[in-house]
Order: sequence, then structure tokens, then C-alpha cells
Amino acid sequence: MKDLKPAILLVVAFTVICGGIYPALVTGIASLAFPEQAAGSLIIDRHGREIGSGLIGQPFSAPEYFWPRPSATPGFACNPAGSGGSNAGPTNPAYLKTVADRVATLRAAGVPGPIPSDLVQASASGLDPHISPEAARAQIPRVAGARGMSEETLAGLVAAHTEGRQFGFLGEPRVNVLALNLALDTLMP
Repeated sequence: MKDLKPAILLVVAFTVICGGIYPALVTGIASLAFPEQAAGSLIIDRHGREIGSGLIGQPFSAPEYFWPRPSATPGFACNPAGSGGSNAGPTNPAYLKTVADRVATLRAAGVPGPIPSDLVQASASGLDPHISPEAARAQIPRVAGARGMSEETLAGLVAAHTEGRQFGFLGEPRVNVLALNLALDTLMP
């Protein structure tokens, strides 16, 4: 009994400290230092409604919108509860068929020329909200035809929504598909 009392007190103390005080402190500091990110990087539409997050991909399949990377999440596309890789290797026959089917879908939709890999391969998490500028530019003829817009106008919109490398040297340039499609709706509803 003499050894049990300090052990129980330590469990209670560490539960309060590590399970309550520390998370509350970190959340408070994050909310003060990075309020937008701590709130989920929510994207608001022109009507003031929360319609998504800048950190999680959104499914788009209508021809008048730019399409995101394919999602490998189970259940439905961009399912945050099912995030994870498909674990299919580059020589897996099912994976090769999936990629070939995606290429055929893009060709049928009118995407010309070489197809960027991020339009036919899912990201590791299946939730990537970005595509490469090349993937966005490859879709310009399809979106322009569906909306009756000039390709030059869309090229300018893609260029305006291309984010550079983080800190100038980390990662690759990228385009957030949800933000691009919202700007597209603002330009031509």
C-alpha cells in the first residue's frame, strides 16, 4: 500500500499534465501564432459559407472545373477518415489498369498532349489539395471549352493561383484546386 499511493498520484498527475494542461497550452499557442491554420485553413465561398479546407482535397468531376489528383481513399474521394496510401507498387497489374483507365478518361475529356503524373496517380495520403502547374495547364483546353472561355484567360488564372516553393526552396510549385475553382466561379459563374 505504501508503494501504491505514489504510483496512483503520479498516474493522476501525468494524466492531468500530459492529457490536459499540455494540449491546452499547445492549442492556445497555435491559435495565437497561427489562427488560420489552427482553425483548419477553412476556405470561405463568396456567400460566406465554409466549403472546404485548403489542406484537404475536394472531389471535382464536372468538365467546367479543374480536376484534382485522384484519391485512393476508401468509400468516397478525398475521405479524410480513410487517409492512407494504396500500397500498390508500380508493377502491380491492378494499379497499371487503374492508371490506364485514368489516362483514357482524361483523353476522352479532351486533355491533349502528355498527361502529368499527378492527374493519374493518387498522392500518398489520398487527400492532396494541390496539383502541379503542369497538371492545371493540361486541363485548360477542357475547362475553356466547357465554359466558353479563352484559354489565355484561364492560363492567367492558373498562373495567379500557382504557389511557389515554400521559403523559396522547399517542395515544388503547386496549385490549390479548390481555390482555383472558386476563382473560376467568381470570374465566370
